[in-house]
Amino acid sequence: MPSSAIFSAAFVRTPEGWSGAEIDLSDAEIVDDLGDAVQETLRLSGDELALLCVEVEDEWFAIARYRGEEEPRVFLSDAQAGLSDTLGELFAEFAGVAPEKDNPALGVRPAGDFELLSDFGVTKEELIELSMEEGVLPADILSVIAERLAFADELDRLR
Repeated sequence: MPSSAIFSAAFVRTPEGWSGAEIDLSDAEIVDDLGDAVQETLRLSGDELALLCVEVEDEWFAIARYRGEEEPRVFLSDAQAGLSDTLGELFAEFAGVAPEKDNPALGVRPAGDFELLSDFGVTKEELIELSMEEGVLPADILSVIAERLAFADELDRLR
């Protein structure tokens, strides 16, 4: 299977707004490695809110949310991401789903925490609708979400 182009960046919310950095997840072997990479890249010191955004070409995207000692939360645009690559497997595990290996043509099935961004005004229904919209690329969906959360300029700068 050819490797897909992966873009991943982490964003931290500060009193001045959002700040972001591209993040390398190629060495991630377990779910905890994702949070460790966010922590190290953003140099988090405590209770800051951080979002990890990952997009894999035209296949899937994920958003993980970290804040201090709270349990990390994740939204995965397609439970079948685990079939595409190692990173997809990690995010499927993080979201608590197993890809349907016997039926890979099931179609898009979002998974994880659908309320992940509800305190920012992105409802569960909207997140699901964005994920399942026919013909819309993961990069475009993340751009819409970044616009709603006011870190679109940071996202564009990193891309």
